[in-house]
Amino acid sequence: MKITFLGTGTSQGVPVIACPCKVCNSADARDKRLRSSIMIEDKGKVIVIDSGPDFRYQMLGANGKQLDGLVFTHGHKDHMAGRDDIRAFNYVLKRKIDVYASEKVQETMKREFPYVFEDFKYPGIPEINLHTIYNKEFEVAGIKLLPVEVMHYRIPVFGFRIGDFTYITDANYISEEEKKKVRGSKIIVLNALRREKHVSHYALDEAVEVLMDLNPGKGYLTHVSHQLGLHEEVNNELPENISCAFDGLVLEV
Repeated sequence: MKITFLGTGTSQGVPVIACPCKVCNSADARDKRLRSSIMIEDKGKVIVIDSGPDFRYQMLGANGKQLDGLVFTHGHKDHMAGRDDIRAFNYVLKRKIDVYASEKVQETMKREFPYVFEDFKYPGIPEINLHTIYNKEFEVAGIKLLPVEVMHYRIPVFGFRIGDFTYITDANYISEEEKKKVRGSKIIVLNALRREKHVSHYALDEAVEVLMDLNPGKGYLTHVSHQLGLHEEVNNELPENISCAFDGLVLEV
């Protein structure tokens, strides 16, 4: 299974518009972060988790030619705003795209993209098959995903375990019961927004503590803001088995 990090940034991305800080003006390509998303390739199938505002650019950058399923963690704009751009896949693949989301996320989807669900289908709108997911294992194109329910302040969000890989992108609390699903993963990706404590995201020290407890072979940090610091400097501070992810990073699991 191949995992490509399409984006590793927080809601504003990095660099932030008009920001004069050293991270936003860094020459290191690893400090350029689009909104968080990953692409999973396995058994000839392609799944994308989340389609934020950068989805079109991310698909072009990854030379995406196939999309067998689009899965949503939650309904915030930085994870859903690019969903309209799946219509390019409708046109090229000549079929509807399977979209997977919880009932709550579907409510947001219907509010944000009402034209997709109207009885009158205006020519060229995204065509989807909408599937409801719950906190139990499901399949996308033959690939099994196990949801891991985490809390993003007061909002439930799904992370996903796929085989030995677990991806959690917006959390500040994971119950012990849900952690049981994650334990034993060889690779765990977890959000680390910044150094200072935040109301809805793990701070750096909190994310490291969770990863050390879950004890994967390798941990990666994502959903990173410019407030975390320069990629290289942060990496040098981390335990040996934890690294900052970066846009374009590819893992073989």
